[in-house]
Amino acid sequence: MGHERMAFGMRMRVLGAALAILALIAAILAGQARAVPANFWGVVPQLTPSAEQFQRLKRGGVDSVRMAISWGSVQPLRNGPYDFSGSDAVVGAAAAAQIDVLPFLVGAPTWAVPSAVVPRSGGFRTTKFLPVRSGVQRSGWRNFVIQVIQRYGPTGTFWTENPTLPRRPIRAWQIWNEPNFKYFVVRPNPAEYGKLVKISSGAIKAADPGAHLILGGLFARPIEAEIEAGPPQAYFAADFLDLMYRSTPGIKSMFHGYALHPYTGSYKNLTSRIEEVREVLKVNRDAGKGLWVTELGWSSQPARAGNSFAKGLNGQAAQLKGAFGLLRAKQRKWQIQRVYWFSVDDLKGACNFCDGSGLFSKGFVPKPSWRAYVRFAGGTP
Repeated sequence: MGHERMAFGMRMRVLGAALAILALIAAILAGQARAVPANFWGVVPQLTPSAEQFQRLKRGGVDSVRMAISWGSVQPLRNGPYDFSGSDAVVGAAAAAQIDVLPFLVGAPTWAVPSAVVPRSGGFRTTKFLPVRSGVQRSGWRNFVIQVIQRYGPTGTFWTENPTLPRRPIRAWQIWNEPNFKYFVVRPNPAEYGKLVKISSGAIKAADPGAHLILGGLFARPIEAEIEAGPPQAYFAADFLDLMYRSTPGIKSMFHGYALHPYTGSYKNLTSRIEEVREVLKVNRDAGKGLWVTELGWSSQPARAGNSFAKGLNGQAAQLKGAFGLLRAKQRKWQIQRVYWFSVDDLKGACNFCDGSGLFSKGFVPKPSWRAYVRFAGGTP
C-alpha cells in the first residue's frame, strides 16, 4: 500500500507539473496574441455609425475609428465661422462607446484652393493642389488645424460642452489622406506635402505640445504612378516619401509616425509594400518612426475580372485573417502602432471596392470578416 501511495503521489506531481507547463504555454501564447500596442485595432466607417453600432464595434474589440475632418466642410466661407457639427456627432458617439478617434485633416474650401477634375475619373473633382502656395492658404490651413485641436484636444470646447460624455481627448492628428494620389489632390507634390507637414507641425505644437502628427496614409502602389505624364497623377509611396525627405530640411522632427495604405490583391504582397517604405526611412536615418496602417481591406463582392480586391464573403475573411496574422506577427519588427480595416460598412459607388469592403452588410448584418476581426481584437461578435 505504501508503494502504491508513493506511486500515486508521484503521478499526481507529474500531472501537476504537466498542467503547470501547459498553463504557462497557454499564458505565453495568449500574451503573444495580446502583445500589441494600445488602441491597435481600428476601423474606418464610410457612413456614421449609430450609437448602437458604435457599442457593437466596441464589444467586438474595436479600439479606434478613423474619420475625416474636412476644412472645406468646416469653413466653407472665407473668414466665416467654423462648423464642427458633423464631426461632433462622430466624436460624441465614439466617446460614449469608449472608442478613440483618429481624425485625418484634409481638403480645402474653394475660396482658398480651386478644385479641378481628377484625370480619368469621369468628372470627379477634388482639391487642385495642397494649401501651401499663398499666404491665405497657409494661414487658413494653420488656423483650421488649431481650431480643430481647440475643439477636441485636452482642453477642447467639445468636452466642456458635453460634460456627461467620457473625456477622450484626441492627441494624434493625421495630415491629409493619400497625398500621393490624384483622388485627394489632383497634382500630388512631395515638396508641397513636406511644406504642409511643416505648417501643421507648428500649429499642432502651438495648440497642444503633447499631441502627435501622423503623416497622411500613402497609397502603396497606385497604378497611376506608372503613367508617364506631367504633372504626375500619383507616386509610389516609397518614392513620394523619399522625395518629401529630400525636399524638406528638418522634416524628421516634424512628425511622430508615418502611415501606409498597402492595398493589394493578396495579403501575401504586404511584406514587399511595407519593407520598401521602411527602407526609405532607413536611408533617411529615420527608422525609429512607427508605422500606422490607416487603411487596409478587401471586398466581399464576388470575384470579377478587373477587380483584384473582390474576393467573395469567405475570401474577404481569409484575406483579413492572413493580413492581420502577418501584421501582428511582424508588429515589433515593423514597429506597427495601429491597423485600421477599411471599412465598417458597404457604400456603393464610393470606390471600386467600397460596395463590399465592409465588415457588415446592409442592415449592419455581420459578415464572416467581422467574426474574423473579433477573434484578433479579442472581443465578442
